[in-house]
Amino acid sequence: MIRFAALGIDHRHIFGMAANLLAEGADFAGYWTDGTPETLAGFTKRFPNVSRCDKAALLADPDIDLILISAVPADRADLAIAAMRSGKDVMSDKPGCTTLAQLDAIRAAQEETGRIWSIDFSERFEVPAMTRAAELVAEGAIGRVVQTTGLGPHRLNAATRPDWFFDRARYGGILTDIGSHQIDQFLFLTGSTDATVLRAYVANYANPIHPGLQDFGEIVLQSGDAHGYIRVDWYTPDALPTWGDGRLTILGTEGYIELRKYIDVGGTKGTDHLILVNGARCEKVDASDAGLPYFARLIDDIRNRTETAMPQAHAYKAMELAIRAQMLAEGTT
Repeated sequence: MIRFAALGIDHRHIFGMAANLLAEGADFAGYWTDGTPETLAGFTKRFPNVSRCDKAALLADPDIDLILISAVPADRADLAIAAMRSGKDVMSDKPGCTTLAQLDAIRAAQEETGRIWSIDFSERFEVPAMTRAAELVAEGAIGRVVQTTGLGPHRLNAATRPDWFFDRARYGGILTDIGSHQIDQFLFLTGSTDATVLRAYVANYANPIHPGLQDFGEIVLQSGDAHGYIRVDWYTPDALPTWGDGRLTILGTEGYIELRKYIDVGGTKGTDHLILVNGARCEKVDASDAGLPYFARLIDDIRNRTETAMPQAHAYKAMELAIRAQMLAEGTT
């Protein structure tokens, strides 16, 4: 079984990244992080037997196969490059990088070393309803997918956020960060290998005391005859009992699927609600038992040098489009 280590635990996504690998039988060899991020207490509570180690020692350890990275977003590229050049495969939190120059450097290191650079897009890979939706799309349940509408609302919790969260240069912008989730889903579900960003917009409408924060963003995409609309924000109200009412609608030529990933307000309790409507079915499905195959597939890819969890080209393209959308929204392209 593979052994993994973590470099940077600044974002809570590290909890799911590590826990899901442990559930597949992988061994957590140790972690390094810079300073004392606010996630540290939660991390040590969840993984009490995992030791904090020297970064260089983890990179030099020949028995470590995979490096997880959930550092401050602007720092992730350098850590990934160091890991690949140390002979390790990489699973990065999203965004995997924050600039096109970083992406070019990652690509060069990956091609030079032959290592895996994968991004755990948790809104796809850690949501069982997405697993079931992907199965239904592959089965042809809604015909050919022609449009996706991805909504990514998040709760701000401003008082608990570290300084880097409000620094545009450090977190990369709302479209590079949150929007990369929905771009990943659009490419995957429409079978697209590229897309054009037709429109992109960012704003700070509700948080003037944090001028570096972008609290609203939207993207319009097109790939051939496949279309995508994305809206992301930091407006989740306090009364919602979860961090965000994430939704995805997948429109096909013969039906549609709607996902209410984390909550169904006024409806069934729990998570992973899937609505399927086509020529023969009109029903709501509990998809909570559909599983999370990304992690087992990545382990197999590490062993077999394959690309079943995420094609390498897909990881590049998802981040490229997210960064280009951010640049378009900010008028820097």
